[in-house]
Formats: sequence, structure tokens, C-alpha cells
Amino acid sequence: MKNLKIKSLGPIENADITFGDLTFLVGPQASGKSIFIQTLKLLVDKFHIRKTLEQYNYVWDKDTDKILDLYYGEGMCKIWKANTEITLDSKRYNKSFLETKSGRNQNTKDAEETLFYVPAQRILSVSDGRPKPFMEFDSSAPYVLRQYSETLRLLLQNGMVKNDSIFPISNRLKEPLRKSFNDSIFHDGKVVIDDRSGQRKLRMEVDGMSVPFITWSAGQKEFMPLLLGFYYLCPPSKTSRKDDYKYVVIEEPEMGLHPQAIISIILQIIDLLSREYKVIVSTHSPVLLEFAWVFNYLKTNKVKDSALLELFNLPKTQVTEKLFKNILTTKTINTFYFDRKDGKVTTKDISTLDAGNEDAAIAEWGGLSTFVSRATDIILKYQTNED
Repeated sequence: MKNLKIKSLGPIENADITFGDLTFLVGPQASGKSIFIQTLKLLVDKFHIRKTLEQYNYVWDKDTDKILDLYYGEGMCKIWKANTEITLDSKRYNKSFLETKSGRNQNTKDAEETLFYVPAQRILSVSDGRPKPFMEFDSSAPYVLRQYSETLRLLLQNGMVKNDSIFPISNRLKEPLRKSFNDSIFHDGKVVIDDRSGQRKLRMEVDGMSVPFITWSAGQKEFMPLLLGFYYLCPPSKTSRKDDYKYVVIEEPEMGLHPQAIISIILQIIDLLSREYKVIVSTHSPVLLEFAWVFNYLKTNKVKDSALLELFNLPKTQVTEKLFKNILTTKTINTFYFDRKDGKVTTKDISTLDAGNEDAAIAEWGGLSTFVSRATDIILKYQTNED
């Protein structure tokens, strides 16, 4: 999977994205980023999606509008228009690719999921302190949310938890990452599964208290389903990754988090890259693009990987050296801007993130650094006047 082109889908008039090992998608709300990457998953995982829906007694037939509503969410079928054009790696797709065809049952039966999708609405999967089953959501919820929640439910149900502890766990995630998450998010709080309410739910033991999920900080609640997704992708075995997965999508990993916690998220994304996942991240955080800017500068200037240890203020150890080994020479980071004007969205490659570029989309990182640039200009203007 290298390139996806979409024309006339929902608000997207024209999108052309070439994926790197890590790809950032930026742009304002309602600019089509979620529709774009949900469509990508539909293309690469259609047979697995169909298999899953049929397991829950949904009907997948020749009514493509019904299929689109089942996938994107109730009422969303209208985003796919008569003139919609979709091309993935030079292969054209239209709505008919969703139809049931004879002789394809075996493809559905044996289908494996290849793209792991962490949705922006992930907090809804554990809103009452437990991952919800697929069928607990109604048809208005997009498939990616329902499937993610079910994945987390099965993860906890099938023996991931040792002594009911969820965080920290010594055999899950690398030690520098556990420490980073503890220091920036949990602050020595221990996350456990507890059944005192009659259901097995998340609680935090901290400062001599045992507090339910609903009382956690907003950032801790937002991060918890993301952490469980990281656990799923990073199995505690000699196998460094889930074999069937090639791609990971993470929508807005920064939600509710302090910048220092966002840096911890970046470290975990680097770990995913070291495990040979291709990662796609939609974001509104300038912190993530600051990392992309520094990464590409170091890569272009052939700086040693050890510079990243300095960037993240990490000690040089066997684990940290392995985390960053050859990342600057073997990995690529691409950044694309979803530009919405007059209700229509087009995309632009802004991977250079060059603050001196004449194109404002590139210079201002798709709008993420606009206010900072303007504030700096104001300070310089009035500082000059005072002088």
C-alpha cells in the first residue's frame, strides 16, 4: 500500500496521499480525514469487515448503501456519490466492489485483518470503565469504533491481565515507555480490574485510594483505551508484532493529553515503527509535527540516531539504542494537509514543514503553527516600535 487517491467522497474533492513508514494527516475538523482513512480500511480489509458483520447477523448483500451505512455509520451512505473515484495503488474501485459475488465465500471465511484502527471516539469504548461488546453499540456508531471496542474486550477477557493489573505490567511495552507513561500520565497510579461493582471494571489505586474510571482525569481516561491498543499491537513474546497486521491507524492520539504525555505517545509510535508496522496518524497537535520536522532535518543531514536520544532526553541503554536503531536511515515520515475551502477539501504534501516556504500551508504546518507565527510577528512589530 503506497498511494490512495480519492475524488468526490463526502467533503473530499480531491485527495492524493503517498504513505511513508509514518504518515501524519492534519487539517481542521470536518475536513474528511476520518472518512479518508476509514475508506482506506474498507479497501484493504473488506473481507474481514464483511466476515465480522455477518458474525453479528448483519446482512451483506448487493445493497451497497446499506453496507456503507453499516460501515461508516447510519446515514453516511450519501458520502459516496455517483462521481466518486477511488484508486489504491493504481487499482480503481467503485461501489460495486462491495457487492456479494459468487465464488468469494472462501475469501471471507479466511480473511484476516491487516489494518489496526484506533478511532478518535475510542473513549466511548470504555466510557463506564469496561470495553463494550460490538453489539452494545447501535447502528449509528461507525464500524471502526465497534470493532475496536470488541478487540479491547477480548484482549482483557482472554487472559491479558495478570493478577488483575493493567498498568504497569513488566512484560508489556518497553521499560522506557512504561516509565514515560507513568511519569507523564499515571504518576505512580496502578490501574487494575476490579469487580466490586458487580462487573469487572477499570479502577486506579493511587495515594491509598481506589477510584473508579469516571473520576480519573480527562487525559487518563482518553489514554486508557489507547494504551490497551498498544498492548494488543505489542505482544509479550519473542514475536515483536501481530503477524497479520501491516498498518496501524491512530486518530488524534493527543486528545486530553499534556504535551509531555504526547511526547510519550511519540516514543510508542517509534516503537511501532521498530516493529515494522506502517503507521498513519491524524492529528491536531503541533508537538507531533515538531517531531516530524526534527526527524526529517536529522535524516536529510545524515545525523546519527543518537541525536534522537537527546531529543527525547533518554539515557543511552541497550533498549533505547535498539528503539532508535537505523530509524533515520530506514524510515520515512510524510505529512499531508487536508485543506477545506468553500466546503470542499483538497490535500497537499507539506512534508518539508519548511517555516520559510512561500506556501502558507507548508510554512504554518497546515494551520497548526499559524497562531504562534502571528504572535511572534506581533511581538516583533511592537518591540520594533518601542525601540
